[in-house]
Amino acid sequence: MNSNSSLSADELRHVSGSLKRTHMSDHLATAVFYVVSGAFVLLLIAFTMYVVWGGIKAFRPEIFSFDANGIGNQFFNTVYLVFLSLVISVPIGIFAGVYMAEYAPEGRILHALRIAIETLSSLPSIVVGLFGYLVFIIMVGSQWNLFAGALAVSVLSLPLITATTYDALKALPHGFKEGSLALGATHFETIWKVMLPAAIGPIVTGIILAAGRGFGEAAALLYTAGMSTDISWQVWDITSPVCPLNPFRPGETLSLQVWASRTEGVGGSAADTAAAASAVLMLMVLSFSIGARLISHYITKKTEGEHA
Repeated sequence: MNSNSSLSADELRHVSGSLKRTHMSDHLATAVFYVVSGAFVLLLIAFTMYVVWGGIKAFRPEIFSFDANGIGNQFFNTVYLVFLSLVISVPIGIFAGVYMAEYAPEGRILHALRIAIETLSSLPSIVVGLFGYLVFIIMVGSQWNLFAGALAVSVLSLPLITATTYDALKALPHGFKEGSLALGATHFETIWKVMLPAAIGPIVTGIILAAGRGFGEAAALLYTAGMSTDISWQVWDITSPVCPLNPFRPGETLSLQVWASRTEGVGGSAADTAAAASAVLMLMVLSFSIGARLISHYITKKTEGEHA
């Protein structure tokens, strides 16, 4: 009996020591993750402050004018091009993700689709730009235009939105789909009214990342959107080549403006223009990301309230 008691005490000490080591390892790993996360946050803050401060130092009222000496037209071109690319890529990407998650049979078709998405997502933007130039410009007999640039950016955005939608739908609990079907809803109604609203958060994250790439893209747009902007804010006939809303006109974006100012610009004004355009571009991406997050959070809360 004494030996049994002594053995039990030894086992308790061994278990206690194992638990202490486990807790120490857990705390150590958590601390490492916090440090790495904090380093990334500090890096983002430092980079943002550096770029924005450079733009503030280069501030001159004429830089933000909507004429040949300012970046106002490039700012509008950037927003308009990203809007066009999202109009093209978001529906196609979401539908493709839904098809892969809910309709494509497990086997060669789904495997081929995954390979295609992975290949597209790894393509260099300069290759997509050359493809866009050959297909959207040369083959259709057109000139550099914003719509061709939006199509090129959509090629870069589609894999991200598709993969995000697919993963978001696959991560949903089976109860969402089974409960809706049990109540008499069709498969399409279940996807449209239950699964997609429940997965809106990750899907919006994918859209944010896709839009961020569109805001900062330069190589693909160099061959498709062009390096010139000739618009008149008094002309609103969309068929006019100088109408701001005409998608088939050349349009230099902020990222192209930064590249041109740094590589081809001469004098201090070119450097100031590049710094101001970089700061505006950074603030645009941050504002879009924060705004999209707030909208996603609102829709998620509303959806959870309806399902509750």
